[in-house]
Amino acid sequence: MSATVSVPAYEGPIDVLLQLVTDHQVDLFEIPLADVVAAFVAELSGSGPVDLPAVSEFLVVAAVLIELKSKRLLPGTGEVDPDEELVGWEERDLLLARLLECRAYAAAADAFALLIEQAARAVPRTAGLDPDVVVHAPDLLEGVDTEQVAAAFLRATAERPPATVDLHHVTVDAVTVSDAVTELARRLPAAGRATFRELTGHLTSRIEIIVRFLACLELCKQGRVALDQGHTFGDLEITWLPGDLAPVGVGVGATDEYEG
Repeated sequence: MSATVSVPAYEGPIDVLLQLVTDHQVDLFEIPLADVVAAFVAELSGSGPVDLPAVSEFLVVAAVLIELKSKRLLPGTGEVDPDEELVGWEERDLLLARLLECRAYAAAADAFALLIEQAARAVPRTAGLDPDVVVHAPDLLEGVDTEQVAAAFLRATAERPPATVDLHHVTVDAVTVSDAVTELARRLPAAGRATFRELTGHLTSRIEIIVRFLACLELCKQGRVALDQGHTFGDLEITWLPGDLAPVGVGVGATDEYEG
């Protein structure tokens, strides 16, 4: 609750007084700040417990009013912007925020103190085992003879065979480009023209199709076939070009064998 101010020019909460001064509804020179502070101190002296938030708010607002009045009384270089004069409002809000944080920390400290007090009521057990109880460690070699120890030593020091990776389940297919070139050179002269889909329709693995495509490129490089594709993603047409050329084979630098 805000502190109450009672002076001839105004009577009410002090925070409302600051707002009225800001809005130029109350003349600050008509407010005797010394009387306001003296009345507030007298009120605190006669009351019970001190309300810390109310005291803090009064101090901040009173400090802002004193600063405003002192700036207006003292000679300056020019007019002072009212917005600049109210910079104390930000300080007031910051102070109130810190007070709320202090309240939260104080509440947390009270909660920890309560937990510590409750834990202090618990008494740990200090009694141990009866003096007549004797604890014996188990015999780890009970029932083990010398022959078993020697056999364990031989197993531990025996040379182990190198680890091998079993690849019986992996199927390796070797497909060569030269074989594919020979096959295409045998089929294409009779067909004259064929699509790549027709040439690879009987194949079942991806690597075989890839090798057939490389074989087509090899034949095109040698000038034995012409490649044509009518539109994007359309069928690739392969046309055999007759002529007296060198024997069909894989050129230098071409990959001959692929494994998949």
